[in-house]
Amino acid sequence: MPEPALRFTAVVKHAPAPRGRPVLDGVSLAVAAGECVGLAGVNGAGKTTLLKCLLDFVPLDGGSIAIDGIDHRQPAARSPLAYLPERFQPPAYMTGGEFLRYTLALHGQPRDDELCAGMFETLQLETAALKRSVRQFSKGMTQKLGLAACLLLDKRLYILDEPASGLDPHARALFKAALRRRREAGAAVLMTSHALADIDETCDRIAILHDGAIRFDGTPAACRARYATDALEAAFLGAIGATTGLPA
Repeated sequence: MPEPALRFTAVVKHAPAPRGRPVLDGVSLAVAAGECVGLAGVNGAGKTTLLKCLLDFVPLDGGSIAIDGIDHRQPAARSPLAYLPERFQPPAYMTGGEFLRYTLALHGQPRDDELCAGMFETLQLETAALKRSVRQFSKGMTQKLGLAACLLLDKRLYILDEPASGLDPHARALFKAALRRRREAGAAVLMTSHALADIDETCDRIAILHDGAIRFDGTPAACRARYATDALEAAFLGAIGATTGLPA
């Protein structure tokens, strides 16, 4: 069996003292090449902490994380990874084009103005914005810029934290199409989202994280079947034990 692009194995992370409770309590999850996994959970479930552990922003208290079979703490492990944070805030003094070129340079990719313009067009972001200051961008435009920068990178693993936040329906559709092309090229994707419809339409699997543990890991269809409902939202509530008010 080929090594997964990303593997969490029994990951444990405790809250700082004096509370010290486990924020992540033995989380195991794998993402294969060409696969998109949606990580869902209520606020405080541990999604952000799991991503911080992956990116080595905080140390693990137990377990391990491997990227292409390499320990996540090694710089070589993170070279095939692109990351888009939930609160994406590019430097306000840069233009859209300057930020894209800066991002490409940081990752050792050559400057390609035609490719940058093409990605802007793909995400329905006016090419004139390449010459405009980022401080003039709306929230939706800023999010598109972050997605453009991330998807321009030729990576094997994409970590996207609430990537469709602030996008209108048309932009969401364009983003999903661009992401699908990356997956068809063999890239793996782990994305978080509070919008279960986006996970349902975009992801091969949904992993439901609750109280620091994975409560379900499988296809959206299997999740609905397990909880005997046609609605993924109702299945999600069933997985986390919030059954009150579930639709019949």
